[in-house]
Amino acid sequence: MLSPWLEVPGVAEHLARSSEAAGLDLVAHGTTSDSETIRDTAVAQPLLTAAALATAAALLDGGPGPDLVAGHSVGELPATALAGVLSETDAVRLVAVRGAAMARAAAATPTGMSAVLGGDPDEVLARLAELELTPANVNGGGQVVAAGELDALARLAEEPPTRARVVPLQVAGAFHTRFMAPAVDELARAAASTPAADPAVTLLSNADGAPVTRGAEVLERLVAQVANPVRWDQCCEQMLALGVTGLVELAPGGVLTGLARRTLPGVETVALKSPDDLDAARELVRKHAGSPAGQEEK
Repeated sequence: MLSPWLEVPGVAEHLARSSEAAGLDLVAHGTTSDSETIRDTAVAQPLLTAAALATAAALLDGGPGPDLVAGHSVGELPATALAGVLSETDAVRLVAVRGAAMARAAAATPTGMSAVLGGDPDEVLARLAELELTPANVNGGGQVVAAGELDALARLAEEPPTRARVVPLQVAGAFHTRFMAPAVDELARAAASTPAADPAVTLLSNADGAPVTRGAEVLERLVAQVANPVRWDQCCEQMLALGVTGLVELAPGGVLTGLARRTLPGVETVALKSPDDLDAARELVRKHAGSPAGQEEK
């Protein structure tokens, strides 16, 4: 996914710095590693973070910055760096700890995740509770990700809620659930020695969509997020409440802008899937910079 981005000035250097911070060759993982290798969450999380930060730098070089930032799951780490809470080096270092710790936690018990698409929301949540599954990602737009033990996920697929479709996800384990508790402790120790500034722009939390204004609280929430559900639906509700008018999804983009078409009516979106999308993204930033979302906290 990174091969075309290496032709963009500054991206290779950016990725080299992230590779050093993560202790991984992220350029190789983003260009030549096979899918099984990068499915390992210890690799995937630093790779996604580095890709987001490098493409953000290419997008924002010399132009206006964002008025508001938010990230889904691991995306909160690059969002936190873009908000000025963490340095990019510290964000990548922390995400490397997070990914490795979550990989170890996932290996301890066979678990997984499945997307539940459609259905009555209350019926979906009731079915998950019946099977002792966690709604680990509540994404809005009729999409909930269930997480837990594999046999329970199999039963969910066999008997889904009415008018719902269940799609197994290719992930290493039940992220954002109690099964990740050991990873919380590891990340907390790493976060304790990490300096954190207060956000320079509006930063939304996955926990409840609320803007977080203190750097120390941002770190606390990042740590707790590992074993608690992602409420992307509430992040989207907050974006609308704050007056967001345009949204750019950083590389590898596509999933969140797809959700935005259903959950953020009237909001213009661009997904950075390749460098070919940079011009459209820059135009969107130019057009929407200084929106009410930015003025709310300034």
